[in-house]
Parts: sequence; C-alpha cells; structure tokens
Amino acid sequence: MKRIVTCLFVLIIASCSSKKKIPDVSQIKVDLQTVRFEKDLFALDTNNMAASLQALYNKHKGFTQDYFFNILGIPPNKDSVAYDSKQFLSTYKNIYLSSIKTFENFDPIQDQVKQGLQFVNYYFPKYPLPKKIVTFIGPLNGSWGIIMPDNSLAVGLQVYLGKDYPVYKTGEVLDMYPEYVSRRFESEYIPVNCMKNVIDDIFLSYPPAKKSTQLIEQMVDEGKKLYILDAFLPYTPDSLKTGYTQLQLDNSYAAEKEIWTYFVENDLLYQTDPSTISGYVNDGPKTTELGEWSPGNVGQFVGWQIVKKWMDKNEKATLQQLIQTPSRQIFEEARYKPH
Repeated sequence: MKRIVTCLFVLIIASCSSKKKIPDVSQIKVDLQTVRFEKDLFALDTNNMAASLQALYNKHKGFTQDYFFNILGIPPNKDSVAYDSKQFLSTYKNIYLSSIKTFENFDPIQDQVKQGLQFVNYYFPKYPLPKKIVTFIGPLNGSWGIIMPDNSLAVGLQVYLGKDYPVYKTGEVLDMYPEYVSRRFESEYIPVNCMKNVIDDIFLSYPPAKKSTQLIEQMVDEGKKLYILDAFLPYTPDSLKTGYTQLQLDNSYAAEKEIWTYFVENDLLYQTDPSTISGYVNDGPKTTELGEWSPGNVGQFVGWQIVKKWMDKNEKATLQQLIQTPSRQIFEEARYKPH
C-alpha cells in the first residue's frame, strides 16, 4: 500500500471555518435535573449496611439495581451486595473524594447537556428526552462512562477526573486506558459523550435496510453521527466532538486530499475485511498507514466531509432523512472529491 509520510504543519485552514446555520432553541423547554447518586452511595453506614442499602434503594429505586447488578456486577443476593459494596466503597473512597472536588458544581455541565437536548428536541421533536443526569462512581475496569437507564443519562465520574489524574498514570489503568484514551478523561467531554449516547439511541429508531459492510459505508455511518453531533452541540469545539487533538484535526483538514487519495489508490473504499477496516474506523493514537501526524479513526473525518457535501447538495434534507438514506447512496450522490 502507498503511505502518506509527509509531516504537516498547516494548523489553520480557512476553508473549514464555514458559518453554521444554528437555530434559536432558547425557548424550547427542557426539564433536566442532576442527581448525585455517588454522594448517597458513599454516605452509606458501613456498620449497618442492610438498612443503609434499603434506604438507598428507596431513594434511587430504578438506578440502584442497575448500579449494583449491572455496573458493579455484584450477584443479586443480600449478602453479596452488602459485602461487595462495602469493599468497593473502601477501594474507591479516594476517587470519590477527588470527584467531589472536581465536580463541586455540576451546573455548567448540566447546562451544556440541557442545551444539547434543546437541539435534540428541535430536530427530533418526537424523541423522548432524558429527564435526569445521574452521576455515579463506577469501577475503572468497566466501560461505564455514560449509559442511558430509565430515560436518564448516567455519568460515571471515575473517568472524568482530568487527564493528569494520578490514578490514570498507574500501570494497571494504563493497560486499560492508554494515554490517547485517558487524555479525553476531562469534564468537557461529558456533554459530548451524553449526546453521542442520545444519537445512538435515536439511530435505533431508524434501523438500516441492510448492514454496512464496506469501508466507505462505515465511514459515512460515522460521518452521519458526527454531523448530527455537530447539530446538537454547535458551539462545542470540533476537536472534542471528533476526539482528535486540535493538531490532528487541523492536519486532517490540511491533508484532506491526500487522505482521500490514499483510500482511492489503495482500493480501500469497498473493502469488507473487518481486520483491514478496523484500522480506519476504530479509536487509536494514530492511523498507522498515514503517519504520526494523523488521528486514529480517520474514517469518521472522511465520512463527515462526505456527509457535509451531501447535505450541502440537499439543503432541504432533514436529519431524519440523513439517517434513513443509505450510506452508499450518500457517498455516490455527494461526489466527494477534495481539492
């Protein structure tokens, strides 16, 4: 395969700063409250676990079961819950105390999520909006950053304590979360990840006619989600929405033509082999074939540019129509060819 090895130093690209058409959603009413589940959890009386756990359940009925049985993975019997939860409280006490300092005031994050939900309601008025943000402390060895139980957004604060949080630098945690992942363990990613979960949930209402198997289809699939994320969070930096560093994002715009040429000349667009595709649509520190300057998951960037081209050509298309239009069709109609 041909490789792109050129180092790129162009950081600001005028062409990628086109003005967005942002609707006024300030009058859309969204009821959203934040529930600090972790505070009640770590206030449990460990000398009287049975009564304390019952009180916790009474206050947070639906989420308590999800938390102990699904997030912590404790077997559903009283003795296991009492013993294992006590062990968890002891092990994660310092992480909890750090979360209290970091998220002493959660209002700014709630406000960003709320504004995102106003845009969700604007574009998808029939979608049932989450009513609560539930914060919690979960295990670091789980994938519980944000989930959506019972029409709420549950946020695991253990992975949002700041990229330089000492625990993230320990060997065991680095094995689970390399630095290219943990650099995104910042509070500013919470609204982004909340909206990503909402988007995934919305997509479940519009199942595709057939599964995307080709690389170009999967890139456009990712581009659709990124385009919608941009519509829900129009004031959020694109680096946060893509998960790229600002330098990686700037370099991607600078090398847009070269990236596309690489895919075309190496006959990758219609590739269906999962092991080949994964390097372009999965997270990583970089895209090895493109070079050190590139981001991982460069496929979402390419797909995003294709979707933007298609939406520019179809100005009256709604986001619902974007979701429902087959990704292969979007690619063919967009006639994407960066200069």
